[in-house]
Amino acid sequence: MARVSQQHLDARRRQILDGAARCFARNGFHATSMQDVLSEVGLSAGAVYRYFRSKDELIEAIADEVFDVVRGAFTEAARVDPPPTPDVLIGRVLRRVLYDHVEGADGQAFARLVIQVWTETLRNERLATVLDEGYGTLRSAWVQLVEAYRAHGWMSDEADADHVARTLIATAQGFITQQALFGNVSVDVLESGLRAVMSMERAPGRDAG
Repeated sequence: MARVSQQHLDARRRQILDGAARCFARNGFHATSMQDVLSEVGLSAGAVYRYFRSKDELIEAIADEVFDVVRGAFTEAARVDPPPTPDVLIGRVLRRVLYDHVEGADGQAFARLVIQVWTETLRNERLATVLDEGYGTLRSAWVQLVEAYRAHGWMSDEADADHVARTLIATAQGFITQQALFGNVSVDVLESGLRAVMSMERAPGRDAG
């Protein structure tokens, strides 16, 4: 029997994950059956179950891959001097996650899938662990970038790095929520809005109140 190459195995896994993501985004996680996934990818049950034994395993793998995409963007950012500003980096991450990650899924559909992943953490402990670890890694990555911003004189030394990290993560989460609920929200709009906020300066003698 001819040996199946790793490239073939990886391509088959990619095919299954993309098909499952499209199904979940289109019909909802709970309304999608494994049979729906089989029909979407055009494979036999044996071929799919070789990689994933359940919908839970599929959604966990999708969530893990999304964090891999995000981690990749931050790894790239850490290699650049000066580092990308928050508007550039958040825009880059959102485009990769919502528009480039899954073949055949539009931005609003994949945003809805992300929301479903968040809600599934309430019942799926393994998925909750995936998201908790991913969130922790993302916070740490933002903290490192904030330190780089300070080193370049772009941000006050008094700014709490973890507070900034949480706020920027919340900004991306809020955009995903808007896209899921309302659609037609361009990443360009978020980038423009962040640049405007970043450019704010208080007039002399005016307090924050």
